[in-house]
Amino acid sequence: MKAPTDAPKHHLLRVLGITFGLAIGIGTTIGGGILRTPGDIAALLPTPLLFMAVWVFGAINALLGATVFSELGAMLPRAGGPYVFARRALGDYAGFFVGYTYWIQICAVQAALSLLIGEYMPVLIPALSGHALGVAFTVLLVLVILQWQGVRWGGYVQTIVTLIKVLAFTALIIAAFVMPHAAASGAPALAVPHGLALMAALILAMQGIIFTYNGFFYVCFFGEELRDPGRDVPRAVFQSVLTIIAVYVLLNLAFLWVLPISRMAHAPFVGGLMARALFGERGDRIITAIVMISLLGTINAQILISARVLLAMGRNGLFLRRATTVNRGGTPTVGLALGTLMAGAFMLSGTFNAVLGVIAVFMVVNYLLMYVSLMMLRRREPETPRPYHAWGYPWTTLLATGIGLVFLIGVIASDTRHTLIALACLLASYPVYLGIRKLRCRM
Repeated sequence: MKAPTDAPKHHLLRVLGITFGLAIGIGTTIGGGILRTPGDIAALLPTPLLFMAVWVFGAINALLGATVFSELGAMLPRAGGPYVFARRALGDYAGFFVGYTYWIQICAVQAALSLLIGEYMPVLIPALSGHALGVAFTVLLVLVILQWQGVRWGGYVQTIVTLIKVLAFTALIIAAFVMPHAAASGAPALAVPHGLALMAALILAMQGIIFTYNGFFYVCFFGEELRDPGRDVPRAVFQSVLTIIAVYVLLNLAFLWVLPISRMAHAPFVGGLMARALFGERGDRIITAIVMISLLGTINAQILISARVLLAMGRNGLFLRRATTVNRGGTPTVGLALGTLMAGAFMLSGTFNAVLGVIAVFMVVNYLLMYVSLMMLRRREPETPRPYHAWGYPWTTLLATGIGLVFLIGVIASDTRHTLIALACLLASYPVYLGIRKLRCRM
């Protein structure tokens, strides 16, 4: 049957396929982080063996998560993804918590990455120097206007930008192994930690790596718009995570091939160091172009997602009912407008860095809530159709949960300030939730 071309009010269009699923998973995840995070990892674990071992461990952890999100996304193909899973398994308050923390995180990321584009742009166009805020707003508004036209436009932009991004990273990896380059002088060798210091370093390294892998499951936010979610969600999640793993492992091997690990350690932008070693003075412009393409893909995906989170919450009375409005092109327009306003407010106030520090704690908690949601739904709804069953359940899910708990302990120990703020926000969120429920009852 032919998919509808126009969306009735409050209804999304089921017009997306596996190509979009891959574009949203890969395009959201692969970004500037993989060019920056290796410097932190090299400083913590300054030997090639340990350095690569934690990236491989991060890949295994992502695959464990992929089994969970694939089952949940195929079982509950609704707009809002993790919000829907948490609410179905754990109740309204858990859904409220997951939905709002994801929405605030996504809006803060939009602001941060848009400003990064504004700051990088003068490397390519010197005349724009000193206009970072104006460039950031322009980039954000252009992407919003394109998405306002309909979900197809948002999907086209995501697919094109992601394809260019993957090709650019592939070219950079190939160049690292085939192009001659001058031997980079290394800094003095760093001492390798042992005992408890090594355990602490491994946990801190995994924090950065897990953050860098975050996003491979974002196709779950669009389950309601996929033509065949039972098939496309698991395929998109696994193919996305496998592509991301391949790029990350090969790129880190390329870094080690070109640069001594002592030179990588503490470098704020390892990708830039490698580009300069390979391309000389042109390296800055080349790596800047790659970063900007990567950021565009991530921002576009975050804009798409933020509108759908509010739409899902509006349907259940946990946000404004008006946020469920969908235009003829399948775009949740009110949700899109509100997300844009929030991102703009973050840009103007400059508070997004503080918000992201707190959200980093919530992100770990949200991962754990997804694993718990899967186990609860398996126990309570064994007869619910599941087009995909998590491989190795329950052992793989329990392993992922254990890793998540260790990771959470590491976050709490290494960032006590933001953890305390996150705890205060969590305590404050419950009265807000009760107030929203009371208002819903009166509507």
